[in-house]
Amino acid sequence: MTVPDLDPVIHAQARLRVVATLNALCEGDQIAFPGLKDLLGMTAGNLSVHLTKLEDAGYVEITKTHKGRTPVTYVALTRRGRLAFEEYTVAIRALLGGDT
Repeated sequence: MTVPDLDPVIHAQARLRVVATLNALCEGDQIAFPGLKDLLGMTAGNLSVHLTKLEDAGYVEITKTHKGRTPVTYVALTRRGRLAFEEYTVAIRALLGGDT
């Protein structure tokens, strides 16, 4: 039996929580940064660092815009991110001896 590779970008606990949360959204949906921060119970700085890693990997898309005069940052999981998360969950199941 070969041991499956786990995506090191997703495997970090905080990033796994981010990706799993964003994967729960419908494809194409996005969430405002403060909402994601509150949902995950992370600090803005910590979340920002992890989102940058995920964005560099092409797993999330960050959109900065304005709502009136207020800047708003939205976060969405990309198709590549969804596929990476799906592959990650398959690898975890295989590693744990479950069905894939």
